[in-house]
Amino acid sequence: MSKSYSQLLKAIESGDIISIILIPNRREVLVEFYNGEKKIIPIFYNDQKILRISEEYNVPLTVKDIRSEQRLANFVTGFGLTLIFVLSLSFLIRRSSKLLKNMQSFSGRSSKVNEDDIRKYTFDDVAGLNEESDELKEIVTFLKHPQRLIELGAKTPKGILLVGPPGTGKTLLARSIAGEADVPFFSISASEFVEMFVGVGAGRVRDLFKSAKSQSPCIVFIDEIDSIGRQRGAGIGGGNDEREQTLNQLLTEMDGFETNNGVIVIAATNRPDILDLALTRPGRFDRRIEISLPDRKARLKILSVHARTKPLCNSVNLMDWAIKTPGFSGADLENLLNEAAIYAARNDKTIISSNELDNALEKARFGILSKPLSDITKKRQIAYQIIGKTLVALLMPTQDKLEKISLFKSLGDSAGMTYFTPDEETIDSGLLTRNYIYSKIVISLGSRAAETIIFGSNEVTQGSQRDLENVYFWANQMVTKFGFSNLGPIAFDTSKDSIFLGKDIMKNRQVYSQKTSMEIDKQIIEIAHKAMNHAIQLLSDKVSLMDTLVEELLVNETLESKYVIDSLNSYISTN
Repeated sequence: MSKSYSQLLKAIESGDIISIILIPNRREVLVEFYNGEKKIIPIFYNDQKILRISEEYNVPLTVKDIRSEQRLANFVTGFGLTLIFVLSLSFLIRRSSKLLKNMQSFSGRSSKVNEDDIRKYTFDDVAGLNEESDELKEIVTFLKHPQRLIELGAKTPKGILLVGPPGTGKTLLARSIAGEADVPFFSISASEFVEMFVGVGAGRVRDLFKSAKSQSPCIVFIDEIDSIGRQRGAGIGGGNDEREQTLNQLLTEMDGFETNNGVIVIAATNRPDILDLALTRPGRFDRRIEISLPDRKARLKILSVHARTKPLCNSVNLMDWAIKTPGFSGADLENLLNEAAIYAARNDKTIISSNELDNALEKARFGILSKPLSDITKKRQIAYQIIGKTLVALLMPTQDKLEKISLFKSLGDSAGMTYFTPDEETIDSGLLTRNYIYSKIVISLGSRAAETIIFGSNEVTQGSQRDLENVYFWANQMVTKFGFSNLGPIAFDTSKDSIFLGKDIMKNRQVYSQKTSMEIDKQIIEIAHKAMNHAIQLLSDKVSLMDTLVEELLVNETLESKYVIDSLNSYISTN
């Protein structure tokens, strides 16, 4: 508890104080009592009374001058603030100079691939792209022997557009051209042209082509050109932004090429539908090469190339794995062998067997699998969904091959899995018949049909939700795009897959009447009901077979395709 000034005087008179230290600058005294307490008590300015009473009662009083300490503290504080200001100013100056330096060097940030690295890539390294490689061999001739063209009055193409799904080898193909022709290779992503500052992208384009012309003949490769090459005027407000200025500069540079100057621009994209028409016209990108997903023979070649550095078991037949991987890109196939090698290393094996390849393929298809449900009732209902869908698929006229059925499920999925290898010829041709699509709808409804037969319509679950989404997708495609309905051979959905903000989004995308829209919905619903009744009809007389297969699946959690097919054939022959 603090003491007041009057209490201090009484304490001096009563002899309770040992000593007093007076600090005039602070107008306070430090008092030490006999009971061991030390108190700081404020006094009046130029207080003479405390001096007289201390002298009168013989209490030692000392005057303490702290002006020197205050001066030192003020000096340290001022010096510290000054130092902080100087350091902050220095940091801002360095930051500004670095920013200015970066702004000045933005246009020169094109990355050139080391020529020693480029020469390692040739057409021999580009497996599965024989037709594309043959067409690009002409470009190699242009670069190595331009005089032949000049003598014939021909012009080298200014640009080549490589179009294809991700992972199909577009970048590798561009590098192999430079490697075969033994010319410099300038590589940059289109997204690197666009920066925070307006005009920087255009400056970088100018610098890139200036460097390329100084080292011609050469290849300029622009990856993901759709980042800057999308249609102009598509944005709200006219679209006069940094991206469009960069595109304008690119168009100008390609138009400004001299004839046979030896600079060939190769661009890659998987979105050719959104590219600006001025970019794809003849005179800029003269050639467009479609790079599709590899077929069976191409997949075998790709696997053979990547298997050179992998110790495969003698029993592994790469053709079998080429057959099992329809729809896989070159990057997917490389990742398949890499995952198999990781599985082998995890199990302390020195060679890669079919078991590791099976695990890698399963991971590529379904991701990480989790254990089935522990609740036997729910587990049984999921098993009926899987068996029902499997039997319907085997009973429908489709060329898809059953690979595996299992209670193991992908993370986030409540059902197990039934996997069919798609028909290779259907994928390669790209032609889908009416019966093929209708069969896919019936197969998708196999799970719901099995639940309806076994548990009743009131006890079906949402476990077949993804299948129902597929039903709507394919039924909608049949009616609105392919003309596979009673409405006749008419494509109602003519809209593009992509929406350009500020352009297509403002349009009324429905170009038919409300009555036609209702009729389209009616046709979709009729197809779904017809397919559902078809699936129920296929399964209604095979309840005992479903019961047997479900029990086997609950015990083993996975059934091989041969066992299911043999069980179905045996049941049909005996009934």
